[in-house]
Amino acid sequence: MNLADMLSYADIHDLSRIAITYNCECNGHSKNELIQSILSTVSRREVFERQVVELSIEDVRFLNSLIFDKRGSFSLEELIARAQQSRFVKEDNDDWNPRELIARFKRRGWLFNGYSQNTRYLFQVPADLKRRFDDALGKQFQQQLETIGEPSVYRDEQKLILDDIRHFLHFVGQQEILLTAENYMYKRYLQQVLDRLSVKEEPVGRTAWRFGYGRMCKEYPNRFSFIYDYCYFHELITESNQALTLSPKGAEWLASGAQEDLLQVYRFWLRLYKGAIPNLQSLAYWMEKLTKQWVTVASLKTALIPLVRPFYYDSPESILEQRIVHMMMHLGLLRLGQHDEKGAVVQMTRLGSSIVQGIYVAEDDLIVLPFDNRL
Repeated sequence: MNLADMLSYADIHDLSRIAITYNCECNGHSKNELIQSILSTVSRREVFERQVVELSIEDVRFLNSLIFDKRGSFSLEELIARAQQSRFVKEDNDDWNPRELIARFKRRGWLFNGYSQNTRYLFQVPADLKRRFDDALGKQFQQQLETIGEPSVYRDEQKLILDDIRHFLHFVGQQEILLTAENYMYKRYLQQVLDRLSVKEEPVGRTAWRFGYGRMCKEYPNRFSFIYDYCYFHELITESNQALTLSPKGAEWLASGAQEDLLQVYRFWLRLYKGAIPNLQSLAYWMEKLTKQWVTVASLKTALIPLVRPFYYDSPESILEQRIVHMMMHLGLLRLGQHDEKGAVVQMTRLGSSIVQGIYVAEDDLIVLPFDNRL
């Protein structure tokens, strides 16, 4: 439902609180006058955008989590959990209350209780306001970007990751590959397969930690770790008796000459990384919307870093650059270039735009990884 519909179902006390928020001048005892005054005020672009600009960063994160969820309603418990997740840094003696954030959204007319017997304890966001939030936040982010001309050199991997899925499966099918007790390939096999791939990666060096971005990210470089996990979770390979082999499904797929669908590879990336980056889907959306032209990575970080929650020792900067920008480049969704004066620059590809716009993964649709076993 849109704002007008939800206002018509709201009681006069809620309408009065919303009217006070927007300084509406009307008869507070007339429900019809309250509704008309609120609609008239909220419909003014400068009023609406000012409300969005004045939001705290916690409010922006909370709002961002709501407008990209296609479900029509949320329980109070869900809203409280999202409000708590919007606060990245908790200070000593912090008396911040997530219910106050929810109450502010209700006073602005951005959250309403359901009107039927089944939805009265649920909360809804007006559909037309979701679209306006999208535009207002997008405008706010755009103002922080630095656009640039095409760089002299850039990387565009297009669909190379699909070729490398096939190259990896060919490699597995051609020889016996022994695994360690933890089911990792021995280094000599790992180096052989890395040498076969279209995009070169170095083996992972000794680091303090690597976990949260796939089963094998501890020992394998990011792109190959993703390829390996894609094949594993799609049952194209089998780990058994400390050996890696093609599964019957993998052998059949390889013999058929088929190619994976990049849409499904992107969907898998969202599901695999979402445990570490809960709002990955919305960040990918903003990447698509903000990088239709070449923009500097530095300015993109300025706009989006506040939305990125740290993951253990992985900083927001590292997450945005390594886990999102670089992986979207590996998926063929982004071009990553180097400008002589401005440094790293990025642009969404046409293929990337169509894929990001064409896929939606539900909030609870993610691959659960046993972090503790990979520390």
